[in-house]
Amino acid sequence: MSNEALLILQKHWKHEKFRQPQEQIIQNVLEGKDTLALLPTGGGKSICFQVPGMMLNGICLVISPLIALIKDQVENLEKKNIKSIALLGGISQSETSDLLDNCEFGNYKFLYLSPERIQQDWILERIKRLPINLIAIDEAHCVSQWGHDFRPAYLKINVLKEHFSKTPFIALTASATSRVQKDIIENLKLDNTTIFTSSFKRDNLAYHVVLTEDKLHKIEQILNKNKQSSIIYVRNRRSCIETSENLNKLGYSSTFYHGGLSVKDKNSNMKKWMNNECQIMVATNAFGMGIDKPDVKTVIHIQLPENIENYYQEAGRAGRNEEKAFAILITSPGDIETAKNQFIEVLPNKNYLKDVYHKLNSYFQIAYGEGFNSKFSFNLNQFCNQYKLPVMKTYNSLQFLDRQSIITLNSEFTEKTSIQFILESKEVIRYMSLHRNEEEIITNILRTYTGIFDIETTINTVLIAKKSSVTEKEVLKTLENLEQNGCIIISKLNNDSSITFNEIREDDLTINRVSKYLENQNNLKINQFKEVIHYINNEQCKTNFILNYFDEKTNENCAMCSYCMSLKKSDINLIQQQIIELIQKTPISSREIENQLSFSTKEILNAIQVLLESEKIKINKINQYTLI
Repeated sequence: MSNEALLILQKHWKHEKFRQPQEQIIQNVLEGKDTLALLPTGGGKSICFQVPGMMLNGICLVISPLIALIKDQVENLEKKNIKSIALLGGISQSETSDLLDNCEFGNYKFLYLSPERIQQDWILERIKRLPINLIAIDEAHCVSQWGHDFRPAYLKINVLKEHFSKTPFIALTASATSRVQKDIIENLKLDNTTIFTSSFKRDNLAYHVVLTEDKLHKIEQILNKNKQSSIIYVRNRRSCIETSENLNKLGYSSTFYHGGLSVKDKNSNMKKWMNNECQIMVATNAFGMGIDKPDVKTVIHIQLPENIENYYQEAGRAGRNEEKAFAILITSPGDIETAKNQFIEVLPNKNYLKDVYHKLNSYFQIAYGEGFNSKFSFNLNQFCNQYKLPVMKTYNSLQFLDRQSIITLNSEFTEKTSIQFILESKEVIRYMSLHRNEEEIITNILRTYTGIFDIETTINTVLIAKKSSVTEKEVLKTLENLEQNGCIIISKLNNDSSITFNEIREDDLTINRVSKYLENQNNLKINQFKEVIHYINNEQCKTNFILNYFDEKTNENCAMCSYCMSLKKSDINLIQQQIIELIQKTPISSREIENQLSFSTKEILNAIQVLLESEKIKINKINQYTLI
C-alpha cells in the first residue's frame, strides 16, 4: 500500500500509524476484495472504511442501524472538512431527494443511511445512480438471527450486490461467533471474503468480579487505590444521578451522563470528564458512542450487564493507552434476582407486543393504512401512564419494533412548547394591530394550529420561524410577550425521544409478520443472561471466559483477573494473626479491617468466620470485633 493511506490517517485523524490489522484491511479493500472485519471495541473499525473511502474516486455508502453513531460520525467527518451526508428518518421525500442530488452532483465522500432506507425502492434506484466506490455495513452481526441484535432489514442489503457487483463490500462488527460470521457472509452475498480478526484479549486489562454487600464502600476503595480517570456504569437515570451525588458528598469529583440530558448538559459533562476536570463519569449505557479517552484506569459496573457483548464493549473503554487498567464488576447476593426482573421478566410476548403497537398508533392518532414516515416527539413515561403499562416491558416492545424496522426509536432530549390562546380572537387581532412586528408570527401560528383557542396545543417553533422568515429565537420572544400580556398560557413539555413510523399502520398484519422473530430473540436474551451469571459465579479465569465466549479458545490463565489473583491465596493463619493484632489495639469493624489489610474481602471474611467459630473473637452490639 502506498503512503497515501498513512498520510490521510495522519492529516485527518492525527494518528501516527495504523493499529493492527487496520492496514491489511484497508489494503484488501483497495484491491477490490470483499472483507469481513471483526475488531473489538476501540479497535478503530470506522477508519477501515473511511480511509479507503477517501482514497477511491466516488462516494462511500455506509449502512448503520445506530442513528446516534451515524450523527456522531458525520459530525466528526464534517469537522475534518470531509463532505458527508446522513439520510435519517422523519424527513420528507423532497428533502431526501435533495440530499441525494447533493450526493450525485456535490462531490460528497460519504453517504450514511439506515438499512430500512434500502427497502424503499425509489431510494434504492437513486443510490444505483451514485458513483459508489465502497459499501460498508456496520454492526454486521445484525444480519444474523443468532446475532445479539438481529434486524430483518439487514437481509435486504444484499440487493446492492446485484447492481454493485464490482464494488468492494466491507462488513464490520465488534463481536460475532463463527456461526454469525458464516451468516454475515452468506446473507450479504459476499464473494471470496477475506476475514480479519483482532484478538479479543486485552493484555493490559484485568477483569475483576467483586462480591460485597456495601457497593459504595467498595467503590471508595477502588477509587482511592486508582485515582485516575474512571467510568462507573449503572442501569438507569436515577442510579446515575444518585451515585454521582453520593460520590461528590464523599469528596470525589464526579459528573454523570444519561439519555435524558439535554445536548448542552451532555456536552458540558462530557467536556469536564474528557479534560480531567473531574475524575469519575457515572453513566448509563447511553454513554460511550465515539468515546476514545486513552487514560481511563477503571471501568466499574455496579449492576449486572444484560449480556457479555455489552459488558466487553463497556469494559473495553479502560486502558486504551496500553497501561494496566481494571474492569470491575461489583455484585451483591441479590443482584441476580434483581437482574432477572430487569432483563427476563420484562420480555414481551406476542400479545403484549400487539397491544403496545395498537396503543402507540392510537396515541398519535394514526389511522389504518396511514402513518408512513411520520415523526413524533415521544415521552415513554407519559405514554405508559396514559395506558397503565409497565415501563420496561413497553420499552422492550418498542425496541423490538425498532429492530424490526417498523418504527425508529431515537433517543434525544427535546423541549416542546405548548400554548393556548385565552383571549377572544378579536382581542388577538387588536393585539396584533398594536404589535406589528409580531403580526406575521402570530398569524402563522393561528393558520397552522386552528384549534389553538379551544385546547392547549403543542407547536413547532422551528416551523413557525421558517414560515415567518425569522429566527426561532424571535418566535420564542413573541410567545414570551404574548404570555406577559395575558394573551396565552404557555408550558414546556420535555420529551426524551422521538418515534418515526417506517410503515403504514396495518395492525395485526404487521405484528404477525415479525412475531416469529420475537421468540428467537427472547430465548437469545435468556441464554445471554445465563452467560453473565456463569461469568460471575464460575471458578475460572475471567479473561479466558470472555475469550472462549467469543470463540477464541485458550487455556492459559491471565494471572491478573480476580480468579487468578485468588489462586495466590494468602496463608489464612497469617490473615488471622494480623486481624488479632488489629483487634488487640481497639475494637474494630470488618470494614476497618478491610481498609487496613491488603487481603481480598473474601479472604478477610473467611478468616473472621474461622476466628468467630474458634471463639478467639466476638462481635459487640455495634458490630465491632473484640477479643474474647
